[in-house]
Amino acid sequence: MGILEALAFYLGLGAVAGTLAGLFGIGGGLIIVPALVFAFDWQGISGNISAHLAVGTSLATVVFTSLSSIRTHHGKGAVRWDLFRPMAAGILLGAALGAVTAGLLSGEMLQGIIGVFVLLVAAKMVTGWSPMASDRQPAKAELGGVGGGIGWLSAIVGIGGGTLTVPYLTWVGVRMQHAVGTSAACGLPIAVSGALTNMAVGWGREGLPAYSVGFVFLPALLGIVLMSVPFARVGALLAHRLDERWLKRLFALLLVVIGVRFLISG
Repeated sequence: MGILEALAFYLGLGAVAGTLAGLFGIGGGLIIVPALVFAFDWQGISGNISAHLAVGTSLATVVFTSLSSIRTHHGKGAVRWDLFRPMAAGILLGAALGAVTAGLLSGEMLQGIIGVFVLLVAAKMVTGWSPMASDRQPAKAELGGVGGGIGWLSAIVGIGGGTLTVPYLTWVGVRMQHAVGTSAACGLPIAVSGALTNMAVGWGREGLPAYSVGFVFLPALLGIVLMSVPFARVGALLAHRLDERWLKRLFALLLVVIGVRFLISG
């Protein structure tokens, strides 16, 4: 894959990831990470680092996309900052530990973990499972601990954490609108901590392509960010015009194919 072909691919990937994020309210990392792994394989990047590079780059894109999302949700009063602050403290530490954990894993093992996670998300979309809401008020220590766990797993698989944060917040009785808005805010510390740690962990790693800063590949980051933010608005508009039930089934099928592919290759 030449440089122009690669740039066109990354721009297209950003458009697809942004559209899907707008359609389903999920982070684009579920699509960005697998697509980047496949793209890096085409570019001849070693399988020992392709998944790590994809995860780090995906987290870096979330830094930019989450800023736009936070602004929108905050403007609508949908961010529970009282919940965000204690969660963010745990998230920052958990995401850093997650990036370090991922760096210690082999490429095959990391791809296997991502594959299992993608399959679990697909199952959740098909079944529509969500935890039962309660009316209890979580303590700050619980919020910090849960934030740490969410940050840890999110940094391993390269997502902003919405698939984990929203179910937890609804479980503790937060209204869905506020759960989504607060989850969007939580994506920023996950992304910042995870991306910076991936840069440090991957610094000087053998086999990295040119224009990489540790496990963050700058051409892919640029192409994805340029297109994902505007196309997220396109996805949000389409969500009101298309059959959500069938869209979710088709997307879940795509996730199953991706998950199985990762498990086989891992």
